[in-house]
Amino acid sequence: MLSVTDRHWSAAAGWVRRYLRPDDAVARALTWATMTTSLSKGVFFSVSVLFFTHVAGFSATTVGFGLTIAGAVAVPAALGAGYLARFVGARRVLLATTAGQGLALVAYLLVHTPATFVVVACAAVGQQAMQRTALSTMIAESFTGPDRVEMRARLRVITNAFIGVGTGLAAVAIVLDTKLAYLLAMLATGALLIVSAFLLRRMDRGAELTATDGSRTAGVRQSPLRDRTYLAITGLYAVMSMQVGMLTVGVPLWIAGSTKAPAATIAALLALNTVIVSLLQVWAARGAKAIRSAGRAVAWAGTLLALACGLYAMAAHGAIAVVVVVLTLATVAHSLAEILSEAGSWTLAFELADPANVGAYQGVSQTGAALGSMLAPLVVTATAIQHGLPGWILLGVLFLLAGSLTMALVRRQVNGSLLPG
Repeated sequence: MLSVTDRHWSAAAGWVRRYLRPDDAVARALTWATMTTSLSKGVFFSVSVLFFTHVAGFSATTVGFGLTIAGAVAVPAALGAGYLARFVGARRVLLATTAGQGLALVAYLLVHTPATFVVVACAAVGQQAMQRTALSTMIAESFTGPDRVEMRARLRVITNAFIGVGTGLAAVAIVLDTKLAYLLAMLATGALLIVSAFLLRRMDRGAELTATDGSRTAGVRQSPLRDRTYLAITGLYAVMSMQVGMLTVGVPLWIAGSTKAPAATIAALLALNTVIVSLLQVWAARGAKAIRSAGRAVAWAGTLLALACGLYAMAAHGAIAVVVVVLTLATVAHSLAEILSEAGSWTLAFELADPANVGAYQGVSQTGAALGSMLAPLVVTATAIQHGLPGWILLGVLFLLAGSLTMALVRRQVNGSLLPG
């Protein structure tokens, strides 16, 4: 019999083999590229604001303004990448934007004026949005049926895990708190993306796409811009996507300004979210492989987000211990909503798309995600942060409606009663 230690090692080896060394050549290339990209994100998320303000010398207002403009640029960039992928191939778009984003991050080291900061930020964030569209399109073209959603889920697990590793590495620069440390950390973010592009480049030799390229499929292609059902679900996906900004921007502001919880609670809750997503995202994806189950997943996500909003609001009152418990319960509900929302939305984005026009459809879907990311800080601060309980209630109702309406559209789809167009 295997000892407890042997079983643990065997389980760890199985996890590494399943997640980091998949048998499929395309999956393996995307996995390793995602690892390095996520390391870059983890370092960047941790040190970028400190670099911009302490080293580059920009005010917080300038940084916020520049990133807001960059977020607006990301919306059409995500859409355009889908159409570009149709003509030149999703792999080429993914390769070019990964390398381009790496160069843009390195260019941050050279910016000295607000104008150049905005230009570089637009290049970095815009190419990141294009990268997400190209990745989604590659998965849609390279895998079939439920395998596509499970691949997305596996990559998301890897993303969360390696962002965590990158955050840990960035802690070295933060502890040192010197100009050189921040410069090296920012340089590393760009270098890691260049490595990621190199790993994707190797697909030319060892991991050719095996699925039919939708952009070359004969026949009439339906435009996603004329597909009212798809556009409606994408708009609702944009609303549901705001839950990410609620967790990363709204909740920290709420905890710091309106509750008795210690500041360390913020980091603990974000870590809890990372653990839940990493452990349960693949499970959620396996339960949302069909259109109907995907709609149910999004509906449940809306309900759980409404519950989380109520719990966050309740955390404004009570003793510290009670507040921490309530915030923990809210984060658990929020995290479960996140994995269900993403799993359901991935399936709907893949299954409702015209197979002959995959890139354009994935571009529209990722535009919804970009819109949600852009609007989240504004919506969350204008509701929950400024108005407290009434704002949280309004936000919860918004998520509840988005989930319910998504389920209603899915039912119409399943019953063959599509919206016109």
